[in-house]
Amino acid sequence: MARPREFDEQAVLDAAQQAFRTHGYAGTSLQELMAATGLGKGSLYAAFGDKHALYLRVLDDYARRNVARVGDALERRPALDALHRHLLAVARGSTSGPSCLLASSTAELADVDPDVGRRVEEAFRTLDGCFARAVARAQDEGDVDPAADPEALGGLLLAVARGLEALGHAGASDASLVRTAEAAIGALPRPPARTG
Repeated sequence: MARPREFDEQAVLDAAQQAFRTHGYAGTSLQELMAATGLGKGSLYAAFGDKHALYLRVLDDYARRNVARVGDALERRPALDALHRHLLAVARGSTSGPSCLLASSTAELADVDPDVGRRVEEAFRTLDGCFARAVARAQDEGDVDPAADPEALGGLLLAVARGLEALGHAGASDASLVRTAEAAIGALPRPPARTG
C-alpha cells in the first residue's frame, strides 16, 4: 500500500515556480529545487517525475492561474476601465519581482521544446481572446468605435501588456511604463461623434 504524500503539492509547485521564475529553466539546478521545495530528490522525482516534468507541471499551474486572473480582471465593467486598470497594473508591477513564467518560457524554451511551445501558445491564445472580448464589450458599451476589429485591438493590447512587462524587467521606469499604458488606451478608436 502506497504511503500518502506528506507535503502540500500546491506549496511545492509554488516554490518550484519561484525558483524557475528567478533562475530560468536551465539555470535552476536540482539542488536549488530541493532547497526551494524542502523535498529530497527521491520525493521530488516520485511525485513529479524529472526536472522537465516538474517544469511542465509548474508551467501548467502558472498559466492556468495567470490566465484566470487576467480573464477575471478584464471581465469587469465598464470594459474600457477594466482594460485601462489592467495595463496600469502590468506597468506598475513589471519593475519588481521575477519575470512572468510565460514570458521566460517563451524566450528560453518555446522554440526548442515542443511541450513548452504548445503550452505557451495556448496560454497566449486564451489571453488574446480575453482582450478581444473586453474590447468587444467596450464597443457594446459605446466606448470604442464599433467599426473597429476587436480581435486586432485585443491582440494589440496583449502585445502592449507583454511589452510593458519586458521593458519593466529591462529597467524602464514606472513613469515611462505608465505613460505607455495610458497612450495605448488613449489610442483606441473612439466612436464617431454624433452630428445633428
